Amino acid sequence: MSESAVVALRGVTFGYEDGPAVLRAVDFEVAEGRALALLGRNGSGKTTLMRLLSGGLRPQAGRLTLAGEPVTYDRKGLTRLRTTVQLVVQDPDDQLFAASVAQDVSFGPLNLGLPAARVRARVEEALAALDITALADRPTHLLSYGQRKRAAIAGAVAMRPRVLILDEPTAGLDPDGQERLLATLDGLRADGTTVVMATHDVDLALRWSEDAAVLTPSGVRTGPAPDTLARTELLREAGLRLPWGVAVGRLLRERGMPAGTAVPRTAEELAALVRDAGTGR
Repeated sequence: MSESAVVALRGVTFGYEDGPAVLRAVDFEVAEGRALALLGRNGSGKTTLMRLLSGGLRPQAGRLTLAGEPVTYDRKGLTRLRTTVQLVVQDPDDQLFAASVAQDVSFGPLNLGLPAARVRARVEEALAALDITALADRPTHLLSYGQRKRAAIAGAVAMRPRVLILDEPTAGLDPDGQERLLATLDGLRADGTTVVMATHDVDLALRWSEDAAVLTPSGVRTGPAPDTLARTELLREAGLRLPWGVAVGRLLRERGMPAGTAVPRTAEELAALVRDAGTGR
């Protein structure tokens, strides 16, 4: 166990009833303070892995640890886990159920038995963090899809977790909605929240994450995002393609770009590389 790991799976195997193992002897950890992208094709086990990390599923073999200590699945153990790790599922309609946004966001803190004043403070902070304060009294069924996504994340943020796990958070959002959500996640990270994003979008992972974990039939491979997402055979095994930034970086090196030049993660970084190459910098 690395010293920086907040939550980890050690030798974990899990399969659903009457089915084969979805994950087998998996080792996986979330390091504090890192932006981690979890990648894999549909059906690779990403959602299962996230539910194991958040306590929604229990390993059939192996163990889940929190700060190096095995998690117990009694009320005390699960409360400790869920005040540290929060999962936001892909479809916000699977998570929102209260009449208004503020009521929905308050559900978790209320279940912790916090005084009313502290619950209100947490709700206000979470709504502000997601930029939906103006929607506090809005019925959840009248929200747009992007607003429902933000409300679902606010409910998790109100628990003040150290680790926030998001399942395909940009799915279904238009480009502006994606940019606003990514900016929000950057703000949460700046405030000390470790964010894990599950996605099959390799370009988004290269742009956003510091570390990438690629889920393959033979296990999980984790490392710095630019290096991990440049491993052609690993991505092929996972059923993923090369990010465009990696492909362009290789092409530029073939055209004379210095070998140590960083892979462009965004269009702006690519434009700067081309501009600098043209001016001989």
